[in-house]
Order: sequence, then C-alpha cells, then structure tokens
Amino acid sequence: MPRMLPSDPLPDTGTVSVQHLSARQVSRNFLVDGRDVPVLAPVDIDLAPGQFGALIGPSGCGKSTLLRMIADIVQPTSGAIFILGQTPAAARQRHEIGFVFQDPTLLPWRTVIDNVRLPLEVVGTSARRSDATPQQLIELVGLAGFEQARPAELSGGMQQRCALARALVLAPSLLLLDEPFGALDEITRYRMNLELLRIRAETGTTTLMVTHSIQEAVFMADRVFVLAARPGRIVDVVDVTIPRPRRLMHMNGTDFTATVARVRGGLFGDARGMLDD
Repeated sequence: MPRMLPSDPLPDTGTVSVQHLSARQVSRNFLVDGRDVPVLAPVDIDLAPGQFGALIGPSGCGKSTLLRMIADIVQPTSGAIFILGQTPAAARQRHEIGFVFQDPTLLPWRTVIDNVRLPLEVVGTSARRSDATPQQLIELVGLAGFEQARPAELSGGMQQRCALARALVLAPSLLLLDEPFGALDEITRYRMNLELLRIRAETGTTTLMVTHSIQEAVFMADRVFVLAARPGRIVDVVDVTIPRPRRLMHMNGTDFTATVARVRGGLFGDARGMLDD
C-alpha cells in the first residue's frame, strides 16, 4: 500500500527540534450561570513530527476541550495553537487534521466503503494528498471483506476501525483521537491499541489521543501529558522510552511499570482536586 506521507523515516523524537503541534499558553473559559468559569488554565504542548502524544487526567480537566481547540472546533480564550506553523483554521482548511471521536459517528445507511469515502465526496478527490484509496484504507484497518456491511452489522471495534479509515482518507498529517476505545471491552481495546500502533507505524502520522487509562497512555505514547482539574492544567510531561514497535510483553517490563508509576503519581499527586471533581 502506498505510504500516506512522504517516505522519509520517522524522526528520532529525542533529537528533533521542529514541532508539528505547538500549543502556547492555551486556555478556555465557559460561561456557566452567568459566571466566566475557567475550564482549562494556560497550557503548553509540543509534539514533534511523527510523535504520539497522550492526554490523561480526571473527567472535567479539559482534555477533550483542548483536543477540540486543536481541531478548530472550539476557540481558545487565550493563547495560540500552531500545526506545522499554521493556525488550526488554516490546517483544517488544508485537511491536515483527522479526528476520531469516542462514538464512531458512522452514517447508518451507508456501507463501510461509502462511510470511508464520505470525506472525498464532501471536499473532492483533489484534496487527497495520498495515493491510498478507500479500499486500501479498509484493508489497512483490517476490514477487508466488510466493504458492503452497514454499521449495524459491525461490532464496536469494527465500527471504530471504519471511523479510523475515514479519518485517514484525506491523509491528514495530524490525527486526533478522543477516547476512541473507551466504550470497548478490555480484550478488544488491547487489540485496537495494537492495530492503531501498526497503522501509525505505516502512515507516520503525528497523533494526539485523549484517554482515561494510564496503561493505555504509556503503552501507546511517546509523550504523556498529565492533567489535573479545576481548572485543567498540565502537572507533568512524561517522555516514554519504551522501544518501538510496542508489544504487549512490554507491559511486563520494569520501564513500563516505572513509567506507569510516574504517570499515576502525577495524577494522584493532585488527589484532592481529583476527589473534588
């Protein structure tokens, strides 16, 4: 299958200084009962090209809000976001951003292949920056043979595979995932973790995922951004040194255990805020 991004190898994320995604002092307030309530305090985030980042924290700490600001769905109250040096609005218009929600949001009357090709119908095939076809993406996510199935005929994991293929059809340089496997059982979730890592290795796409699972964050990511609540703020940034490609056996290693312990410490170091959330 043709690569969706240029065939240069993924950068050594420990030495690359150019950032694919940068957020500088980004905050968000919401109006609640006439009061201006800070949901997300000013935060900074950096991801180098090809890096996988994870946002983890208690409910209400602003993880999904931050993801939506990066996607140009919600506007920040203050601060600036840059994607390859562009604003989120410019990056969205150039189809640089792919988004996968917790709910697959597939159109129930359309088949798998028709759901995957939907973005091409909306924006036109000229917007695609890759030679990868919807059929090839269906094969990439492991849905070959289900092209003509409708969402009601698919399991939850298969629906998310379809949503992932649809998010990749325009070959975005940045993939945003909002708790994409949260509704799946543990066995299916592990399988989807491995599938996503495989797909990311083939596409080279810079990725930022929201999760509530400490183990998932450490297993998937190169950088884990640990947030606390009220208002949301980053209390730790953990660089994960576990080698790639990742395998489930890495979860038994001392590096994995130590990194999980550090992330957990970042979360429960703000235990009072978590308990109040």
